[in-house]
Amino acid sequence: MSEPAFTDVGLPTQPAVVFLHGVGGGRHGWAPQQAHVAQMGWRSLAWDMPGYGDSARVTPYDFAHLVQALWQMLDAEHIHQAVLVGHSMGAMVALQAWTQAPERIRAMLLAASSPAFGHTDGDFQKQFLAQRLAPLEAGKTMGDIADRLIPSMVAPGSTDPAMKPALVLAHQSMSAVPPDTYRAALHALVQFEQRAALPTITVPVLCLAAEYDRTAPPTVMALMAQKIPGARYACLAGAGHLLQYEQAEAFNAELEKFLKDLQP
Repeated sequence: MSEPAFTDVGLPTQPAVVFLHGVGGGRHGWAPQQAHVAQMGWRSLAWDMPGYGDSARVTPYDFAHLVQALWQMLDAEHIHQAVLVGHSMGAMVALQAWTQAPERIRAMLLAASSPAFGHTDGDFQKQFLAQRLAPLEAGKTMGDIADRLIPSMVAPGSTDPAMKPALVLAHQSMSAVPPDTYRAALHALVQFEQRAALPTITVPVLCLAAEYDRTAPPTVMALMAQKIPGARYACLAGAGHLLQYEQAEAFNAELEKFLKDLQP
């Protein structure tokens, strides 16, 4: 298996931050965050999750194998330990990584996510899959799906012209996701379950919610933070599920504070 494609910013001698995108994302969506942490003196890697961009698919497509690909990427770059910053499904990858090799994780920022989704035999999960996959079954493109989904995922007012550059980046990322990968990622997503791992986490954690997130509501994020020893909770005002696109400056401010607290 070849290592995942990624964008690398910074020097090998600097401490590392690894950005993990969600189902509709990609490595280029983290560009504002990579630029910001570079100014702080951190190296950062933003990957294309397996099956995305230039990264090869993994089989089976599940969280255990996604994390194996993460370790392979870090091994190739001689990074033993890193701060993981995950959005949505990317935060689930981070939680899964903790269960497989906690010694390799310095800290985690978990944004707009949940410690569990459920199982494919649940009614909610079946309905979720049917709704998300119906456009593909009807012959729609990923661009068509982005047209429909993104306005429903952002905060009220985020579709104003002033927000257009940020949402164009989000739209480009989602439109570029291969349909087969989108299917595989959604099927993996609905089987995610790591609630039992939360009390075992011993590294610094920030659970970052968004005021208008209907996918991972602030109440869910706050409860997750309560289950993680010593975790901090914060909520971005005026943001929806795509918070790092919608409120990049506010997201970066929380990320900066988190990283500064890690420095001796």
